[in-house]
Amino acid sequence: MTAFAVRALLSGLIVAAVAMLARRSPAFGALVASLPLISLLGVLWLWRDTQDPVRVADHLQATFWYVLPSLPMFLLVPVLLRSGVGFAPALLAGIALTILLYFLTAAALARFGITL
Repeated sequence: MTAFAVRALLSGLIVAAVAMLARRSPAFGALVASLPLISLLGVLWLWRDTQDPVRVADHLQATFWYVLPSLPMFLLVPVLLRSGVGFAPALLAGIALTILLYFLTAAALARFGITL
């Protein structure tokens, strides 16, 4: 339970730091947010818990494939916001697009024998 609390606290601190940085400089906050800090922490914790190179490799490969369909959200939401769409509807549209693209990506990759 202690390990979970430490992990949650550290992850939360990273998210809070990004939010604080973004207040001062949206570009710098975005730069820090774009770093795969949470993914790297997840990999480190997975390695610490399992010492399983195959599991870690599978996790990293799946992370790569899931990052790709999430990227269009970072283009759609700003376009919608600049077009006058409210924050919540714009964010929901971005999330919906990402979910749709996740399913399409998983289906497309399955055709090539890659399962996520």
